[in-house]
Amino acid sequence: MSALWTSDEVRAALSPISITAPFEASGVTFDSRAVGKGDIFFALSGESTDGHGFVADALARGAAAAVVSRDVAGAKGTLVHVPDTMKALVDLGHAARVRSRARIASVTGSVGKTSTKDALRAMLSVQAPTSASVASYNNHVGVPISLARLPREARYGVFEIGMNHPGEIEPLARQVAAHVGVVTNVGPVHIGHMGSEEAIADEKSCLFAGMADGAVAVLNRDNRHFARLAEKARGFGVSRIVSFGRDEAADARLVSSNLQDSGSDLVALIQGRRIEYRLGAAGEHWALNSVGALAVVEALGADIVQGAAALAEVKASPGRGARRVLTFGAGTIELLDESYNGNPVSMRAMLAVLSRTVPQAGGRRMLALGDMRELGEASDALHADLAEAVAASGATQVFLCGPHMEALWQRLAPAQRGVHRPDSASLAGEFAAALRAGDVVAVKGSLGTKMKIVVDAIVAASGGEAGR
Repeated sequence: MSALWTSDEVRAALSPISITAPFEASGVTFDSRAVGKGDIFFALSGESTDGHGFVADALARGAAAAVVSRDVAGAKGTLVHVPDTMKALVDLGHAARVRSRARIASVTGSVGKTSTKDALRAMLSVQAPTSASVASYNNHVGVPISLARLPREARYGVFEIGMNHPGEIEPLARQVAAHVGVVTNVGPVHIGHMGSEEAIADEKSCLFAGMADGAVAVLNRDNRHFARLAEKARGFGVSRIVSFGRDEAADARLVSSNLQDSGSDLVALIQGRRIEYRLGAAGEHWALNSVGALAVVEALGADIVQGAAALAEVKASPGRGARRVLTFGAGTIELLDESYNGNPVSMRAMLAVLSRTVPQAGGRRMLALGDMRELGEASDALHADLAEAVAASGATQVFLCGPHMEALWQRLAPAQRGVHRPDSASLAGEFAAALRAGDVVAVKGSLGTKMKIVVDAIVAASGGEAGR
């Protein structure tokens, strides 16, 4: 495989002030903690850190070169001097996109972005070399980094695009210039910054800005904003709208679903073609998004049967629904880790999964929830509105943290109330101490609520992964 970047290609892409020595690079990063041998390290300046302070260490760890905007004392290695390192990163991403002959998909949505992107990577990578955003690299830094990592040999690329404020998606979409774009859904996520669901829908529709000729928009027909999104997509020049969902008019339709706690057996009609497949991740939301992902695969021109077969191996990732069986006392517990994010849509989806997960003998369904952030003036009402879904989940006890979860606490049946604490740090120990062998344990909240602290406390109280 050829180098990802040569110094001559970097020179052509960035028009740098100087490059101190020739090099070949195999990767691109801005995170000094993740620098690998052969990486180009971009010294970006953030609100609290300046990457120039880590240049010397990055080079010492084997970076092929560091892109800098000022001199760095003690740096022993190749330096690429540019006026603005962030602009240089965007420029390198642009050069990667221009040289690529890959078919490109972009993904956004209020929930399900990362899981849909992961499903697409799985379905496409079994067919041809595929590059995709890692983790949740979906912002003004993550998107150009992901583009800059796009190998010239790739035949497919999948890029996640996110937002939490107006005006963030369009410039990123124009960088990606996708052939196919999918909006998984629109819901009241980040509504505190956006003002209304209609404003969120309009922002999500900006995914279709700057798309390649013959572009295809894949939209959730079950979502009440479908028509609005379709109109906006056409306004950006999209030539074909493909719908997915349970709606009988959907081009990619989920016909039947046998939902289990370990996954689902699904039947879908994709442009009239019947596809039966196994999905390795649990939940109705995963099932619907998998149908949307199959619609993207079809629109990209890839094989949907081969792609669907790959979905059996797709699992939820840590913090996003991953399941872990931990030894606990004389038995085990099953942990559903959704600590990475929380919003009204994904909360209900998780609670539905919990309701289908059966505890072992003597066990219970135990629930720890943290605040959902960025919901604005409707926050307390949206938290309180979860009460019915919590009751339907069959949770025996519910442990809550954060000021907005007080509204849900007041709506819970007295028998369900565990404790309510101000933050996850004060909740974690009490929740872990309340568990017993046989329990099914679910943990969820917005990233800023730091519910991973609760997950870590549960793991610390256990005997580790069962069967090891």
